Amino acid sequence: MTETPLDIPRTWVEFENPAETGERFRCDLTWLTSSWTCIFGSGCRGIYADAPDTGCCTLGAHFSDKDDLRNVKRVVAELGPDEWQYYDEGHSKKGWREKEDGETKTRVVDGACIFHNRPGFPAGSGCALHQHALLVGEEPHTMKPDVCWQLPIRRTYRTVELPDDTSYLEVSIGEYDRRGWGPGGHDLDWYCSGNPEAHVGAQPVFRSNEGELRHLMGDAGYEVLVEHCEAHLEQAKAARRPGGRKLLPLLVHPATLAAEKQNRRKR
Repeated sequence: MTETPLDIPRTWVEFENPAETGERFRCDLTWLTSSWTCIFGSGCRGIYADAPDTGCCTLGAHFSDKDDLRNVKRVVAELGPDEWQYYDEGHSKKGWREKEDGETKTRVVDGACIFHNRPGFPAGSGCALHQHALLVGEEPHTMKPDVCWQLPIRRTYRTVELPDDTSYLEVSIGEYDRRGWGPGGHDLDWYCSGNPEAHVGAQPVFRSNEGELRHLMGDAGYEVLVEHCEAHLEQAKAARRPGGRKLLPLLVHPATLAAEKQNRRKR
């Protein structure tokens, strides 16, 4: 199915961070109430047509800071060769890290991240870090590089200057679309966030990615977000009733609408 346009109308909500004075959250309700879900292993085509089995793990992961690197290093020490296909390669002289444009990232081996287990590996295809977290009963986002578990949620910061010479830090929580990858994002052969093929989740994003959002916003901020998301869903539900107003894209993500339409055709 065709991806939806990048510049769709959206509904945003702003509210103060209950846990941090001088911060305000700006959240994309159209995205956070969408039915997107990760479909790796269930229809994901991968960001490059010649590597459909590696999802978005083709380029390796850049570390956001030293804490991010230390966290993954801790998990690597727990991985065994039965969990990690490239265990020997990761413990060779080259290791599991490399430099790219002066920044540290996970090594790319055989065309994908060194932690990506390929199809046919006994422990299963996919991220060894992710699989290890599930094995030990932890949430995957606690053991993966920041950029991996945040995708496709994007957190950005902006200082907002007010006319009275005061300011606040704006923390935006939205969709990590193609543009989040930089200029090269427009060259990806396939991408999931705006693709109806991936808008098949049983729960909206703010529920299915609760752990990630709590990590990004804090518990208090997340609880306020839930209130706004639930109210938004009620508004969209009312608009769907017969005789209601035209359902604008800003209420429901167009990829979610397209996926629903496709499912109705299959019935």
